[in-house]
Amino acid sequence: MSRPGRLIVTLTLAAVAAPTLPAQGANELAQVCKTVGDAKIGQWASFDATSGSEGGKVRLAIIGSQRSGDTTLYWFEVNVAAKDPSHSGVLQLLAPSLSAGTAGVHSVILKWGAQPAVKVSGQMAAMLIQKTGQNNSVIDWAARCASARVVGRESVTVSGGAFQALHVTLDDGTDVWASREVPFGLVKLRGKDGELALTARGSDAKSSLTEKPLDMGGMMSKP
Repeated sequence: MSRPGRLIVTLTLAAVAAPTLPAQGANELAQVCKTVGDAKIGQWASFDATSGSEGGKVRLAIIGSQRSGDTTLYWFEVNVAAKDPSHSGVLQLLAPSLSAGTAGVHSVILKWGAQPAVKVSGQMAAMLIQKTGQNNSVIDWAARCASARVVGRESVTVSGGAFQALHVTLDDGTDVWASREVPFGLVKLRGKDGELALTARGSDAKSSLTEKPLDMGGMMSKP
């Protein structure tokens, strides 16, 4: 997986990690974090992404669920469409929520560029995320949401609409503008690796994959 592609996906997951709210304080922040963690099958949000010299489109979505004992697990999908097709791909994570971090991921499906889609389960799923350049702290977004520092409420206009958003900063200096009106809470993100800006949102998401992934079980596979 090439660096430009990694940056866009990492930026996207950081965006999910980022959504948080300002002070009136802790109460409003808690409400936003709750919205961010409220998984609804079909919800999606798409973004314009800029990362260095390369731009692209990113869609974040919840595409399905399945039961594991008494627990409901959700399929979260990050779809990256970069200008260079070889930097494009789909990452799907099966987890109870993104707040569990890599330790909570049960399975990963990855398709990058022209390579076939592969599925890895169990402990190797977390390793595959790390192998593709993902950062554990950005996947554990719920914890980052709760610890964000509120700057204030601001008017933000992006191609996806105009919002009264909560401006917060994360411990790594990333600025996020978040709203409970938007799936995953994210309106805009600006970090050291680039920016994300909301373009559209909806509630009818389905998987972007058109092929059956090769099931690698607990084996490690190169993306």
